Amino acid sequence: MPATNTEIKNLIHCINLEEEEQVKRYALNQQHTLKSLKAEGLAIHPIIITNKNFGYADYPEINFKINFPVEANQFKDGAAIECFCLQEEPVKGLLLSFDGKYGECRLYAPDFPDWIEDNNVGIKLAPDQRTTVVMKTVLNELEKNTFLFNLFQKIHTPSAGNKESVENNTEGILYVNKQLNASQQQAVAAIVHNTDMVIVHGPPGTGKTTTLVEAIAQLVKAGEKILLSAPSNTAVDNICKGLIARQLTVLRVGNTGKVDAEIFAHTPEGKLANGKQQKEIKQLKIRAEEFRKMALKYKRKFGKEEKEQRNLLFKEVKNIRAEIKKIRAYNEEKLYAEAQVICGTPIGLYDAGLQHISFGTLVMDEAGQCIEPLAWCIFPYAKKFVLAGDHLQLPPTVLSQQAAKAGFNISILEKAISAMSNVFLLDTQYRMRENIAAFSSNYFYDGRLQTASHLSNMGKHIIFIDTAGSGFNEKMGDDGSSLQNDGELEIVKKIIESEQLDLLQTAFLSPYAAQVTAAKTLLPGNLRISTIDSFQGQEKENIIISLVRSNDDADIGFLKDYRRMNVAITRAKEKLIVIGDSATIAADVFYHSFITYVEKNAVYKSVWEFE
Repeated sequence: MPATNTEIKNLIHCINLEEEEQVKRYALNQQHTLKSLKAEGLAIHPIIITNKNFGYADYPEINFKINFPVEANQFKDGAAIECFCLQEEPVKGLLLSFDGKYGECRLYAPDFPDWIEDNNVGIKLAPDQRTTVVMKTVLNELEKNTFLFNLFQKIHTPSAGNKESVENNTEGILYVNKQLNASQQQAVAAIVHNTDMVIVHGPPGTGKTTTLVEAIAQLVKAGEKILLSAPSNTAVDNICKGLIARQLTVLRVGNTGKVDAEIFAHTPEGKLANGKQQKEIKQLKIRAEEFRKMALKYKRKFGKEEKEQRNLLFKEVKNIRAEIKKIRAYNEEKLYAEAQVICGTPIGLYDAGLQHISFGTLVMDEAGQCIEPLAWCIFPYAKKFVLAGDHLQLPPTVLSQQAAKAGFNISILEKAISAMSNVFLLDTQYRMRENIAAFSSNYFYDGRLQTASHLSNMGKHIIFIDTAGSGFNEKMGDDGSSLQNDGELEIVKKIIESEQLDLLQTAFLSPYAAQVTAAKTLLPGNLRISTIDSFQGQEKENIIISLVRSNDDADIGFLKDYRRMNVAITRAKEKLIVIGDSATIAADVFYHSFITYVEKNAVYKSVWEFE
């Protein structure tokens, strides 16, 4: 039966559930105190303001630092935030960047609030109402577009009718990158010959970015204009660098406030930096600054007339901002026309106003991290589609359990891969020793994931350290919302010494935020310490994983999401060390399989060996 608007209504219902959960979760009130928000990793307080300036479109921007360790995996670039000071009206804004110690925010206000340099300033996550509105608008209009609604029906109706094979004949394609393996060449050929949708399934270390860069270059050579997207700014910038290296005309739009110099030169701001319109914008910013100074004569406490005067002055600032945006938009039109590839996150591309431009192909990288409604925000811009990623790694983050139960955390990639036949697996990994990759290959990829020949010596590259019987029990962390295991951290110290690990080439990972926070206090400062979720897409020579769970009930909690472990164990290039309590985890079929694999193919140690 073809998909109807029932699925669309379900997605809109899920968006509403997620919005309600965000409002409830991020609220700062008597029921949800600042202490509890900080404990859940939803607020950072206090922050120290290190710099203030007026940035893009003359919005106030702050740089800040913190002097204490926090687990910041929920504070992603582009997140909606509120900057607050207790007993003051908060200011909405956008997180431009945050690396755990230093960050930058843009504030949606005419000027910096009077309290911005007080001692009690912090930032907290806020409901992303802009994205919510866009997603619901797009879904409500989906049925009006016959082409898109047919695609929606295909994706939501797995059937033999979707099993059309795209031609992937590699003959006649002159590959610029001569190092592509056979599976990468086939994926490129499929994208070049695509007439509908192609899925590139790229397990860890298989050269997905390299493959996409080659495919995009081939499409551009054939005369196509390409739209490139990914759900995170980091992922967008990663593939942008590959395209720039191929000397394509790239335009990076959206949240570009913290991109490095290489990318900045390819943003609208970077390309227009020395143009005559910049002089005009500079003059407008000077005028805005004059109005702000006049407004600042009126301090926090003032009468009705003064308040009206201040509001009028700030209204002028707002008008000047609108004028700056208009000038930018006019000049950016030429850049849009010249660009061979326009890149950004889904919302960044949507806000860029690209509806009038005809794109041949939309390429979405890391599509396994993209909730479905976000994809439909930019699907209308193109005629053909390429989804790339790995649905067997972590899915999109969804706060509402009700929405997750209704399928909201099923990514656009996972949804499409179950319905479409044009799926091309990149089958050779170049990151890990074969001994590390083999378990994931067998468990997650049906044994189809091969290892490049230079990494194929098996060796003993995995160590499992069993803490069963040691009394290293899990406990609730100081934050009251996550678990930690101090005994496992003591073992990590001994491992670093006994294995003589180079700390700069080593990362400590755990699924639990409280364990990560504790590790930042107890372990060496130059060791990379992160949750598994935050480390997806990265790699190190050596990876140490602390599983934390150790209890009498064999309760493993969200270790049950095996995709998280797939991410964790595929980060290591040379050595993987996993610490866990077999008495707690081995009752689970996945962890039993992992321990059995280690016993046969790697190194199994008891914690008592470290006494």
